[in-house]
Amino acid sequence: MKALFDEYIDTINSALDGYFHPEDSVSPRLVEAMRYSLLAGGKRVRPMLVLEFCRICGGNYAEALPVACAIEMLHTYSLIHDDLPCMDNDDLRRGKPTCHRQFDEATAVLAGDALQAEAFSTILGADLDDGVKAACAGILARAAGTAGICGGQMLDIQSEGILLSQRELGEIHRHKTSAMIEAACAMGVAVGHGSDVQMKAAVSFASDLGLAFQVRDDLLDTISTVEELGKPIGSDAQNQKSTFATVMGREACESLVERKTESAKEALRGAFSDTAFLEWLADLLAERRN
Repeated sequence: MKALFDEYIDTINSALDGYFHPEDSVSPRLVEAMRYSLLAGGKRVRPMLVLEFCRICGGNYAEALPVACAIEMLHTYSLIHDDLPCMDNDDLRRGKPTCHRQFDEATAVLAGDALQAEAFSTILGADLDDGVKAACAGILARAAGTAGICGGQMLDIQSEGILLSQRELGEIHRHKTSAMIEAACAMGVAVGHGSDVQMKAAVSFASDLGLAFQVRDDLLDTISTVEELGKPIGSDAQNQKSTFATVMGREACESLVERKTESAKEALRGAFSDTAFLEWLADLLAERRN
């Protein structure tokens, strides 16, 4: 499993490095800021899910690379904006100064805006059937808008200073976190020409994986270190935000991560003949330290 994981990481990083070169832009500084954040590393979970779901649906994962890169562009835009002073006001991301700290706030805003636009341009310019491109663009647009990360972020902002229930937290992160993971899985199935049954199973897997991912993320914000995470710890508490860790406590969080990881894996069985890598990846994410 580790060999395929490393293959995906290398393939994704190499493909991302092929986009946005300063000499091809009217604004080299803008492109520099885009590449700074896009190529800063990270787990590449979302593009990896695109490639793997395409593969296990019988497709050639290389054909899904533009779509995989597109979701990472859009994810990176969301991180740039999430770090801004008007949002979380964070100074570190992946062990490096955040985009607005490395450049300036206006450049960071524009870098995020441009990455979002380029994500859709990348999908629509891919060498895929028009119907597949339209489907992927629609899936990504829904995950990015009011029913996805933007809507979830707004709910998150409005909840500052309010003690939320577990159900209310789940509703926020269903949009803010799970929506993009669901989009990655669904786009992989679309590119791989998977069946309706496979699409339903992929979205169910992603929904549970997304919740487990977020609960683990909240837990790490309380038990990890800046060196391990590559970003500030305790920022949610500083911003007076309820998290799964503060609402449920460590033991209950760990139990929930375990249950949701198992239900995510179970959702795959029967719909796909080869679930080994996705089940391994789900376990890896559930146990991660960063």
